[in-house]
Amino acid sequence: MIEAVADAAFAPAAASVEAGRIPGAVLGIVTADGRQAVRCAGMAALEPEPEVLTPGHWFDLASVSKVIATTTMVLTLAEQGRIDLDRPLTDAIPDLRQYDIAAAPERALTFRDCLAHRTFLPAVEPIYTYGDDPERLRAFVLQRQWKHGPPVYSDINFLYLGIAVERVTGRPLSDWPLGAGLGYGPPPGPAVATERCMWRGRVMKGEVHDENCFAMGGATGHAGLFGTVAGVLGFARGLLDGSGASPATLAAIRERCEGDRTCGWERRFAGWPGGAACSDETIGHTGFTGTGLWIDFARGLAWTLLTNRVHPTRHADSGIFALRPATGDALIGAWDAAQ
Repeated sequence: MIEAVADAAFAPAAASVEAGRIPGAVLGIVTADGRQAVRCAGMAALEPEPEVLTPGHWFDLASVSKVIATTTMVLTLAEQGRIDLDRPLTDAIPDLRQYDIAAAPERALTFRDCLAHRTFLPAVEPIYTYGDDPERLRAFVLQRQWKHGPPVYSDINFLYLGIAVERVTGRPLSDWPLGAGLGYGPPPGPAVATERCMWRGRVMKGEVHDENCFAMGGATGHAGLFGTVAGVLGFARGLLDGSGASPATLAAIRERCEGDRTCGWERRFAGWPGGAACSDETIGHTGFTGTGLWIDFARGLAWTLLTNRVHPTRHADSGIFALRPATGDALIGAWDAAQ
């Protein structure tokens, strides 16, 4: 049954590859009881040398790093009593805005504020243009007086969280055990190409696409994780069957804490990338490079759509924003029809 569901769910991605909208795509589906199906089509790279995509290729997961890695790390440290989600980040980063201890609003931000993107911090900043020394750039992030704005989805929130994890553990993020098929780069197997980068002067392949993450050493709170479809499905199944997370962590990632956001994740809302057919008990997250992961707890079902939609350039209409919900709706439609 799951094989037929995979065929139906992969049809939109296969059509996108055939039409040349995206070079390649892998779809993986997993159930709480361990059934899996994977579909794959297209190319891992078009340039500088053509390379056929396989299920064994490693994808730059981009912002999916935020949920698979950073959110998991922060919630694990909270469960261990090493941080309190509702305490300020300064518990872990006492030097945050240290030249304005009495008034800096960044010093009042909590771990949960950053996980839920309910801060005044900007969405993104070209941090890589300020230098290429990873430790100096971390210092820049911590001492920067950020321009205030309404709450938005912000990479800066997770840059703070990544630095906090490094401070609490005394280790780089890349030392955290994440399971087979997941890890910070360079990956140990064949990698999918992302963008022909104007700044770095080459096609990025096995190196993190995100410029800020690259300049800060390749493993930060907002990006840097690579994964195979098997690795992402293994993580998802651990959440579905409870083997990969405690009840407290599962509650934190499932319960809304700010609008449509939980701790780290998005929860189903009208028009979201996971499609309209999934249950209200579905969480998900996407990545700029063309990746995404969705987990429907009510159905005991998860899926990941991994594409290289920014290859060879982000400045093209890949159709990814229509492809993602079309995939989710096709999958859930086929799943429900088979029950």
